[in-house]
Amino acid sequence: METMAWLALAVFAITIVAVISNAIDATVAALIGVVVMIWFGVMTDVDAFGLVDWNVMAILVSVWIIASYFGKTGVPSWLSVQALRLSGGRPGLLVMILSVLAGVISMFVDNVVVILMMAPVALPLARALKLPITPLVLMIGFAANFMGSAMLLGDLPPQMLHSVAGAEFMDFFWHSGRASSFPILMITFAITLAAMYVYGFRGFGRQALDIGALGIETRIPNKLFAGIVVGWFLLTVLGMAFRQVLGVKLGFVAMTGAVTLVLLLELLGDRVKAPDFEEVLSELDWRAIFFYIALFALVGALERMHVLDELARLLKPMFAHSYALAATLMYWVTVPIVGIVEHDAYILTFLHTIKELQAEGVAPWPLWWMLVWAGTLGSNLTVAGAPALYAALNICQREEGRKVSLREFLSWSVPFTLVAASVCYALGMLIWVLPYAH
Repeated sequence: METMAWLALAVFAITIVAVISNAIDATVAALIGVVVMIWFGVMTDVDAFGLVDWNVMAILVSVWIIASYFGKTGVPSWLSVQALRLSGGRPGLLVMILSVLAGVISMFVDNVVVILMMAPVALPLARALKLPITPLVLMIGFAANFMGSAMLLGDLPPQMLHSVAGAEFMDFFWHSGRASSFPILMITFAITLAAMYVYGFRGFGRQALDIGALGIETRIPNKLFAGIVVGWFLLTVLGMAFRQVLGVKLGFVAMTGAVTLVLLLELLGDRVKAPDFEEVLSELDWRAIFFYIALFALVGALERMHVLDELARLLKPMFAHSYALAATLMYWVTVPIVGIVEHDAYILTFLHTIKELQAEGVAPWPLWWMLVWAGTLGSNLTVAGAPALYAALNICQREEGRKVSLREFLSWSVPFTLVAASVCYALGMLIWVLPYAH
């Protein structure tokens, strides 16, 4: 590699170490990395802006805006109360139902937002059924982080797959004549929850229910507001599903949905009693937004300097020797790594590396899917891998007034991750990797 390529790699590596070690704020570290690359001539300031996938950023911010309104509709609280009724006072069953609910919502809403929406409602339910708070909240966190990659909207990795590989909304259901992310992760999710129920929740006895004494809203306070938000979001999702027919970018569809929803709520004013748009904007995770912008620029610089070309060249012999073995190694190396590093950076880097492998004649799609799945499931190992788990752990410690030990956290995260990763690996190999192996 040329000197400038080595410089780009060094700056990228130092930046990632700073992010992993939490020596300084992750967003600050990433932005500093971009600035250093610009000053050293790896790329220009114009290049840095051009390397960002603004289509993905538009999807991310637009969905977050709609999700913020959704969190204020009262629908999550109402759904949680219905989950309590459905459980019939069985604590273990309640955990599973709330986990399913968190997983389903996270397919459309950022997983950190899911935690912040559901935890305040889940806590009184846990107290009502004499259920330990930590296992319940952690399971909600695991589930939200798990299902974020089942569809295009929920989390950044599938959106990065759209950016790098061109994966469309419907590709997450069926792609290249095979079941893809949604059905494979749904099967994996069901088996994992069943295993976790046997592992940690079947021993809780049935409790008497008094929903009125919980002190939480059991009805949707403003049905008009809730109906508009949910209906508009579903229309936006429908538009994204048919974006190729419409002939526009996904980001434009998402942005149109968010902007028109804000406009409609502002015009209706007091009739819907919607929160001010300024309040919604203030609740967006701007640190994460700037981190992702910087991340696209950093990885783009590596690609621009042909660093990823070199990595692909080094990996090609392994895939040429045994495609199945190489895919297996990639998957099981990814699972523990993303448990201790910021998984979005890892996934984006290797999505581009696989794209370079495609130029070398290696079939990319099985590897892209396996990478996204391993990168998502493996991030449940520790709080370092996923912001959603960090948020969940903070809630647990605040509510229980104690520090949750690493041992206690791992006693739940390790079995969850091992079961999920193993089941998904088996399905991914059977459906995707082995048909391409030769």
